Amino acid sequence: MVRERVLGIVLLAGLTLGASGVASAANKEHQQMMAELRILQEQTALLRAQLTSLNDSLRELGSRLDEQSGVSRKAFADQKLSTDAITESLRIVREKVDDNNVRVSSLAQEVEALRSAVVQQAAEVAAVANNDAASPSRTPQAAGAQPQPAGATTGAPPVAPAVPAPSPQKLYDAAWADYVASQYNLAISEFENFLRTYPRSEQAGDAQYFIGECYYQQGMFKDAVDAYERGISTYPNSQRIPDMYFKRGMAFNALGLVDRARESWEFVVKKYPNSDAGRLARQRLDQIIRREPPSAPFTVD
Repeated sequence: MVRERVLGIVLLAGLTLGASGVASAANKEHQQMMAELRILQEQTALLRAQLTSLNDSLRELGSRLDEQSGVSRKAFADQKLSTDAITESLRIVREKVDDNNVRVSSLAQEVEALRSAVVQQAAEVAAVANNDAASPSRTPQAAGAQPQPAGATTGAPPVAPAVPAPSPQKLYDAAWADYVASQYNLAISEFENFLRTYPRSEQAGDAQYFIGECYYQQGMFKDAVDAYERGISTYPNSQRIPDMYFKRGMAFNALGLVDRARESWEFVVKKYPNSDAGRLARQRLDQIIRREPPSAPFTVD
């Protein structure tokens, strides 16, 4: 009996010790899991802080990039303005040089006209003097001839001095003034007179162009086409050639000849892409592509 009790006590103690060992092992495992969880939480918090810092750095970098982009755009805009200003200055200088060349040419033609007039007048005076010397009735040695009193003139009528032709600049300016005043028929007559008088003038191409403009402004588009084509063929080196091609296209377009107009505009775009006429021709071609109605007629001054 006592033996059975002792055995029971021993079994109970063993079970108690076993349960205590199991509980202790479970407790240690729980503690280890809690420690690992805390480590994971700390690592998560650290990663979150690093991510926040990275986002702040990215925002700062984006702000700097935007600022740098703004500075670059401003510098590009300033450079473009400077380039445009230089280009405009060069254009003005080139126009002044061209104007001076035209004036020098006009002065040379005026000097040539005056020289020709002086030579012609001298030749006429010499011819009259020779005729007087050769005439028997007017020589003092002729029989019955009476000496001429001092200051008396011979019987020959005075020779009228030759009147030189107006200078090319005066003729051109007069025609231009009538064109600006919308006196188109008078301007056409004066520009044609200018071309007859000074066909090799540097302004001859301009004069022919404005003859076409006079017809165009009056709605005489066929005559305008003829005038532009005459300028293209007669003055191929004129600075008005791009404008003549462009306005010939405008006149063709007004006549309903869209294909002919397209040919003129395509030529200007291909040959003179950086000219004002080339840019306007590109706009007209774009309108044809988009099938937009053309705007009001444009006049190139």
